[in-house]
Amino acid sequence: MIAAKIKRFLQHRFPRAFSFVQARLSREGLFGLHLTIGTVVFAGATWLFGGITEDLITGDPLTLIDKLLSEWFRSHATPRFTLGMQYVSALASTPAVSIQFAIVLCILLWKRLWYWLLGLVLVVAGGMFLNVLLKNLFSRARPGWADPALADPGFPSGHTMMATIIYGFVATYLVLRIESWPARFFIAIVTISLVFLVALSRMYLGAHYLSDVLGAMAAGMAWLALCLTTVETLRRHRA
Repeated sequence: MIAAKIKRFLQHRFPRAFSFVQARLSREGLFGLHLTIGTVVFAGATWLFGGITEDLITGDPLTLIDKLLSEWFRSHATPRFTLGMQYVSALASTPAVSIQFAIVLCILLWKRLWYWLLGLVLVVAGGMFLNVLLKNLFSRARPGWADPALADPGFPSGHTMMATIIYGFVATYLVLRIESWPARFFIAIVTISLVFLVALSRMYLGAHYLSDVLGAMAAGMAWLALCLTTVETLRRHRA
């Protein structure tokens, strides 16, 4: 009752603003809820990535935490746990991402979900290119005890960024097609856990600093939101 009265008051007192907000929260329309959520996620992730890169450039306390945490992992590493972290890290390796990409690609082709297929290609292929571009742009060295075979720059973490992108894409696809909220919550928890485990494995193995994986998560989320929002807006426009 109270909510209805407030709604009527706002609609009468601020008709233009009310209509604008209502349109942004509508599930229908070209610039509805999908664009609102996508814009918020993209802006938030981009802001976070910008904050992390600023800390790296200016040498803020985050870089000190990077060193301390990396040394802690190095001093507490055990052979058994290292082996487990290597398996976890492999979940976002290039072969693993390629296999997952191929599987999802086949499913989308079979279901003839062309816009989702376009989104998958943009997200994964574009994400790989973006990661290489950012690595070369910042050219940040990896931890001193990293595997000598890892010659490319460390920021942002490629494994973490691709885990964020590929698992985030699959999670978004499933959440939008499942009506059960408990199932949606479970999917979100599993996806977040997988990304964080991959990030942890990269730090534990000495391949990256904390800021490397945090920056990768932020960049991956921003790119995922940008691609999916753009493709969905295109689909609605053509419909």
